Amino acid sequence: MDVGKDKLLDMYHTMQRIRHFESKIRDLALTGEIPGFVHVSIGEEASATGVCAALRPTDRITSTHRGHSHLIAKGGRLDRMMAEIFGKRAGYCKGKGGSMHIVDFSLGILGANGIVGAGLPIATGSALAAQIAGRDDVTACFFGDGASNEGTFHESLNLAAVWKLPVVFVCENNGFGEFTPMKTVTSVTDIAVRAQAYNIPGHIVDGNNVLEVFAYASDAVARARAGGGPTLLECKTYRWEGHVVGEQAFLGEEAYRSKAEVEEWKRKCPLIRFEKWCAESGRIAPAELARIVADTQAELEAAIEFARAAELPNASEVTDDVFTTEPRK
Repeated sequence: MDVGKDKLLDMYHTMQRIRHFESKIRDLALTGEIPGFVHVSIGEEASATGVCAALRPTDRITSTHRGHSHLIAKGGRLDRMMAEIFGKRAGYCKGKGGSMHIVDFSLGILGANGIVGAGLPIATGSALAAQIAGRDDVTACFFGDGASNEGTFHESLNLAAVWKLPVVFVCENNGFGEFTPMKTVTSVTDIAVRAQAYNIPGHIVDGNNVLEVFAYASDAVARARAGGGPTLLECKTYRWEGHVVGEQAFLGEEAYRSKAEVEEWKRKCPLIRFEKWCAESGRIAPAELARIVADTQAELEAAIEFARAAELPNASEVTDDVFTTEPRK
């Protein structure tokens, strides 16, 4: 598909924002400046970028425990995300959500989620709400290959197909569910073929090619918006880092993947492939890409300064914004 220059620059900017943010988060976690567990998606930037580039501001997304990329691609601010991960009051969730639970309804971000597969029924419910309200908004649901073996996956796809809900299911298949190779626990080689069971389109996509992701996502979003129902996209990709920052994935006899495997996938880096395409096509000059990199670095440094200077929540606020039903008497 023909993609305009502004859209190309926007997608490159998004991938750079994700790469810079995730790399810095990894480094800060390793030094102990960031509390708790952090899961980064370095190497997977194209899938989040390509899908969200096909959405409009009123569309919604659901995310995963590895969700920084989705939030950034949907328009999340680096400073408020950084503050949230630092546990500061200026964060998106006032420092109470942390890395795995960032939400911004104003951007259509219904939340990252620490429970594998939990975003699938939330996205289905979001799509149902849009349908009932008569809006043509679409919900994009990000999940991993591990979630495709959860009951929520099958229940959500079935219901979305029956009711022709405006939802695009996006499986970011990076080959591993935590430390378990997908091929050892999944009966099919390609998750996309499972769409056949629900009579909906299923497509295998090169998840490291942002232009291909954008093309397939654009078609799926248009179909959903027109009332055609859901689509399942399987973006084949790979995470360069371990399941969680600090994991010693490559040491000892118990390593679940080799350095050679990681290096092979690094040669398929989404950013380098896009830069190479720009050079070969002549669509964007190297100086324009370099300017985006410099601007992104400056934005990231400002975000870190913002997060470090922000205040911590007060202990008296611990129950604020917490909702529950009254206990029975």
